Parts: sequence; structure tokens; C-alpha cells
Amino acid sequence: MKARVKWIDGVAMLGESGSGHGVVMDGPPELGGRNVGVRPMEMLLLGMGGCTQFDVLMILRKGRQDVTDCVLELDAERAEQDPKVFTRIHAHFIVTGRGLDPKRVEQAIRLSAEKYCSASIMLGATAAITHDFEIREAV
Repeated sequence: MKARVKWIDGVAMLGESGSGHGVVMDGPPELGGRNVGVRPMEMLLLGMGGCTQFDVLMILRKGRQDVTDCVLELDAERAEQDPKVFTRIHAHFIVTGRGLDPKRVEQAIRLSAEKYCSASIMLGATAAITHDFEIREAV
């Protein structure tokens, strides 16, 4: 896997993935940024969210669960001193579908957290990561 980060100006950067996609990152104004993009640490949290949600959806689809929507809300805390690593992350899944089996949803989240999500497992080295979920019936 490869990536490239190009400095734009101030503290704004353009991240380019090896698959050809780009994302703008920036810092807050008080640190020289213009607030034109996500913060790099926010990208880490988003990456973990995307990684675990991808896993959960794939597992539920393989289990023939009729998922129509999935939202993952992440809440994280960071250390107060440098390096300001994540110390706590909570992932709340809101899974919508038809006749979803709560045991299968719980199992999919557990498998992602314990076996498949590389980002969660790496961040888990410094952060206590917890999960919960709610199921909503599709209309």
C-alpha cells in the first residue's frame, strides 16, 4: 500500500491514496490552518469507522441479513499530553433492515473488532474500544 501527502500551504495538505483518491486535510486556524479539510487525527478515526463498518456489512450480507442502512457514530477521547493518542473510542452502530437478527448483528460487530478490522486492532493498542448497536426496522 502506498500513499502520498502533498503540502498545499499553511498547514493544509492533500492526501492521495495508492488507489487514486484524494482528501484535503488541514489544521485549526489557531495552528495556522484555514479549516478547509479534516484533521489528520479525524482521518484516523474515520478510517477505523470505515474499516469496521465495511467488515460488519460484508459479514451481515454473507449471513443473508437484509440491511438497508447502516450508520456508525464514533465518539473518541485523546490523551491530554503529547503524543495525544486516542485513549477511548466508542462505536455505536445503527443498523436498519428487514427482520435483522440481533445475534447476527452482535456477532458481526464482534468479528470485526476482534479479527478483521486492522484499524480497530491497531488503535486498540492505545485506546479502550467499546461497541454497541441498535436495530431499526425498515419501513
